[in-house]
Amino acid sequence: MDALTALRAKRDTRSYRPDPINDATLDQILDAARMAGSAKNRQPVRMVVVTDLDTKTALRDAGDFASWIHEAPVVVVVTVRNDAGPRGMFDVGRHAQNLMVAAQAGGLASCPVTIHHPDVARRILGIPDDVDPAMIVTLGRPGDRARGNPVAGPRIALDDYAPRGAWTGDA
Repeated sequence: MDALTALRAKRDTRSYRPDPINDATLDQILDAARMAGSAKNRQPVRMVVVTDLDTKTALRDAGDFASWIHEAPVVVVVTVRNDAGPRGMFDVGRHAQNLMVAAQAGGLASCPVTIHHPDVARRILGIPDDVDPAMIVTLGRPGDRARGNPVAGPRIALDDYAPRGAWTGDA
């Protein structure tokens, strides 16, 4: 699947089949995330890959809307050094997007999940105090339940989204 098709087809999915993701496929997806750009090449992002059911279940308490994440075969916790400042969070987004688009291109589903309680993730995974757990991304083969966004909602017109030359629309 080419990059534009993967980007257009990607939907946040919250229902997964229990099939494991083989190591070669997972490594390929993680490597795509690793290749994301980094402000001033500081590379402050690291990922913790979780497949253990007990650990995934415990991580549900890290997010207010994460009660379902243990169903995904793989839960990736994206972290960033806390000295990275605002650029670090930009890097987190770049890495997470690469991860999700690579998963989509490989026939897998994904969903970003907000971490509302970083100390929970920090405690469960042994993340040091100078590193912030920034977000979770779930990965797996899409399940049968319609708990994702099977059809993209309407998007604003391209001309309204990206006017040429000057601001012309509402925010």
